[in-house]
Parts: sequence; C-alpha cells; structure tokens
Amino acid sequence: MADELTLDAGRARPQPIREYEIRGGGGTTLHACEWGNPAGAAIIFIHGWSQCELCWTAQVDSPLAESFRMVTFDNRGHGMSEKPQEPSRYADERLWADDLAAVIDQTGLDRPVLVAWSYGGFIATDYVSVHGDADIAGIDLVGGGVLLQPPSFTHLGPGMLENASDACQPDLAANIRAIRRFLRACTAQPLDDELWTAALCWNMVVPPAVRGALIAREIDGADVLASLAVPVLLSHGREDRIVLPAMAEYAQEHCVTATFSWYDGVGHMPFVEDAARFNDELAAFVEQANDSAKGARGRGTAART
Repeated sequence: MADELTLDAGRARPQPIREYEIRGGGGTTLHACEWGNPAGAAIIFIHGWSQCELCWTAQVDSPLAESFRMVTFDNRGHGMSEKPQEPSRYADERLWADDLAAVIDQTGLDRPVLVAWSYGGFIATDYVSVHGDADIAGIDLVGGGVLLQPPSFTHLGPGMLENASDACQPDLAANIRAIRRFLRACTAQPLDDELWTAALCWNMVVPPAVRGALIAREIDGADVLASLAVPVLLSHGREDRIVLPAMAEYAQEHCVTATFSWYDGVGHMPFVEDAARFNDELAAFVEQANDSAKGARGRGTAART
C-alpha cells in the first residue's frame, strides 16, 4: 500500500449526470447527485458522521460508472443539504428512514444496493425498520455502525470517542482541533494533502450541534439485522479506530445473510484506502444481490407499522 493515500488530485472530479433537490423526511431538503450508467443496476451511497457525498469520488470516478447507476447524497445537516438546528430533527428514526426512501423514490432507483459507511449503517437500519427491505437489493455496511449506546458507546473506537465531545461544542477552535485529530484517525496511512484538506473542509461545513444530535441517539440494529432477507456485506478495516471491528462482528452475530470482507492494514475508509479492491468487491456484490433479488421479489421484510 502506498505511504500516502490519494485520489489523483491532479484530475478534476467528473460532473454528475444530474443533480437533485429532494424533499426528505419532515420536508428537509436534501442534495443528491447521479452518476454512471443510467441503465445499470442501482447503487446508493450513504456517508458517515460529519462527512458529505464528496467522499465517494473514488467510486463515481472509476470503472463502476461504466456498469452501474449510482446516486450519492448529503445527509440532513451535512454538505449541501438543509441543516436544521433543532435536535428533534435528528432524533427520530422515521425522519432518517424517510430521507433515504425519498432519495430512492425521487431519483427513480430500482431496488438499489445501499452502501452505508459508518453512521450510514444507522441510517440503513432506520430505513429497514420503517420501510422494510422489499425495495432494496442488499446492503454493504462499510465500517458501518449498528449499535449506538451513549454514554458507553460500545464498539466505537478512540478515534471517535476522544474527539466527539470537542467536535460537538460551540467552540470553533476546539472543533477544528477535534476534526483534524478525527480525520487522522480515519485511515491507517495518511491522506495526501489535497484530499485531507478537502475532507477537513467538508467536515467543518457540518454545525457542531448537528454532530452532537447524531450521536445523542440510542440505536440497536440487532432486530433489524435479524429480519433482513437481502444479502449483507460487512466491509471493515482491521485497523479501524473509529468503528471497531467488533461492530462488524456484532452485526454478523445478528444477521444470517451477512458475510465478512476484512481489509488488513486498512482503517475506517476502505473505499479510499484500498479503492480498487473495494470497487471490485462492490461490483461483484451488486451483481450477486440483484441475482438474488430476481428470485425474491415480493418476499422482502414487511415494514413495521
């Protein structure tokens, strides 16, 4: 593995095929982008805590674009999406579930595979809890969170726990120091200067109150994982210091459809740290999930009433 991780900083990011302003849960406006082959199998990418859709550049600007229809979007409170300040706008699982459902519906995705990184794992389980899994083909949990238990924060690592408090305070200097430390903890090898600086910028766009509201929730996705009929891939770095490998093991314990893909020498961002392998495995997983879905249409998990 290279000593410094880069996304070819000399090449500009491609332009999306289409951009969307989507009305999500409770009327919150979400920014989304479409990429790739309009006729291809669908993938939707869900980013993590304090991130944005720009983190998926190594996927949308890759051979995946030749075969798949891909949608990236900014979660509520992040990136170019609306950023309500009230904690209540982040506390309800139905709002998160309806956000994802709205992106799927308003971009016209047909049974997408959910690629859920970090906090995106909670959003994926929120979605299945409310809407069931009949309209998705599978889930790739990428360093994905499925258990959030403040104040102990079981299965979260020091890269998160040692920085979250300062990142959530109304103190800009403390925020900057905390996010810098957090980003350094996200990868086993350092990001190159341009990519690291871009990541720092998109993290700092997120208001600290939003960061705090996200981690104030209590979530246990065990029942949702146990209910899944669709395949689940657990893509997790062995050196992850943000969401510990124990989180993936917890998910596998409760999900009979789950399989592991461990990344040795990789931290919390396998889609950047080993992008070529990640993209190849994602392509194979999407094909497998869609093959499985052909024989299972109409047999998805029922939505909770």
